[in-house]
Amino acid sequence: IEDDMISDLSDFDRSLMLSIDILPIPTDEAVKEIQSRILGIESDITRWQQRQNDRNNFTAAIPYELEQLRSETKEFLSDLTERDQRMIFAVVTLVHIADTLEQLDADTETLLSIGREHLCQFSVLRYQQEDGLNTVLPYGLRRVKALRTLTTESAAVLMPYRVQEIQDPGGLSYGINAISRNLLICDRKRLISPHGFYLGVSGSGKSMGMKDAITEVVLGTGDDVIIIDAEREYGPLAKALGGEIIEISPHSQHHISPLDLASGYADDENPVAMKSEIITSILEQQMGAGRMSASHKSIIDRCTSNIYQNYFQGKGKVRMPLLTDWREEVLKQADPEAREIALAAELITEGSLNVFAHPTNVNMDNRLVVLDLYEMGEQLRPTALVVTLEAIQNRVMENRKRGKFTWVFIDECYLYFKYHYSGEFLYRAWKRFRKYAGIMTAATQNVEECLKSETARLMLANSEFLLLFNQSATDRAELSKLLHISDTQMGYITNADPGHGLLRFGGALVPFANTIPRDSGLYRLMSTTPGEN
Repeated sequence: IEDDMISDLSDFDRSLMLSIDILPIPTDEAVKEIQSRILGIESDITRWQQRQNDRNNFTAAIPYELEQLRSETKEFLSDLTERDQRMIFAVVTLVHIADTLEQLDADTETLLSIGREHLCQFSVLRYQQEDGLNTVLPYGLRRVKALRTLTTESAAVLMPYRVQEIQDPGGLSYGINAISRNLLICDRKRLISPHGFYLGVSGSGKSMGMKDAITEVVLGTGDDVIIIDAEREYGPLAKALGGEIIEISPHSQHHISPLDLASGYADDENPVAMKSEIITSILEQQMGAGRMSASHKSIIDRCTSNIYQNYFQGKGKVRMPLLTDWREEVLKQADPEAREIALAAELITEGSLNVFAHPTNVNMDNRLVVLDLYEMGEQLRPTALVVTLEAIQNRVMENRKRGKFTWVFIDECYLYFKYHYSGEFLYRAWKRFRKYAGIMTAATQNVEECLKSETARLMLANSEFLLLFNQSATDRAELSKLLHISDTQMGYITNADPGHGLLRFGGALVPFANTIPRDSGLYRLMSTTPGEN
């Protein structure tokens, strides 16, 4: 019997009543029963061979039916004694109703054919309709005497509750279960690692899913939301929700200083060491991979400590240090490596890319903040991610002291895995934000490019929340190996409709559907399809 037979019977568009009666048998009694059956079968085979010998037929093969019966019975005994199975007596009773006898006969034939498709033979209860009805009705009675012998493994396929559901109290909606059509309510805060990914090809519904989740968080919780928007897609939704849009670019009047220290920053760590790490990441991108020595890092750390020493001693009366202050401190050092560091920092402090060398002048206090990096060029994009994540960490630290969660959404994250430094910094934030009540979510359509980065592969493998939309053939193969997804499950992300796919939540993997009506205001705010806005 296949495990979808009961589901197929239930899907038949008629009035049906179905019951499954199961009677477990104690193992010792079951073993004695099966041993008795084996003895009976062996006796039948011996008598058959004796009859053949009496006819001088000494080479006749044992009939297939007897040989098959002996093999199956021995296998059943092996299941009981070696595979920890139990013997079950079971009967499935189905009562269906029709307005006419002709319709009843036609429905009977259809139900019999469904059983045959699953290699199961149904019998019609002729002159036993009342017994069948009393068996099906919830009396706890069994008036049908026919029983089928099964193992627990075989009986398990009769269970109609084969759909995995996720319905966490107080969670957010992520669409409906594609099989049961029940709501999928997930509380990511209860996961060991609440961070997640939205993965799918262009047009699969990935951006719509992200925006729907953002709307759920803003309207359904008191948490804060910060979005790193690489393609300028989230502005209309943010404005409708009363959010703040901050454009970070060489031509913008908005500035964020990577050296800002918020209240609660690095309570559990050395703030100077963390800021030194930020500056090191920024300068490594300017100097090139492998160019920064231990001497360079020591000078960076020394200068960072010096500029913050003045700030800490001022106890709020001295302004927050800037990258320009830090470079001036480097120029005071006598070490020859200091000149190299100062030269590498000149472009981002005094040169044309000094967008992060100014005091912070943006409002990061809104519940919903969009950091628009659309106009950042290739040279500054990885630096922009490092600086914006550092600014977000300030906000996360402040919120943690207030007992508040912060959701961080990063769109088109593959752009940052293209660069070693921004990818590594994103990974560190992925690990660090979890303990500060930060929930990070990244989305990308270029899954294959992300998977080329070992850092991205680690982040994917360690994320307990994944929304997988329609995937390309190469991406499916990579994800199947990385996440151990079966061929049947992969069918839900193969040529899937927009808004459909697989939801991985902790140990659960559930097919989902999450579509928004096209005639709704939310759809117009969220859609990125040309001509639909």
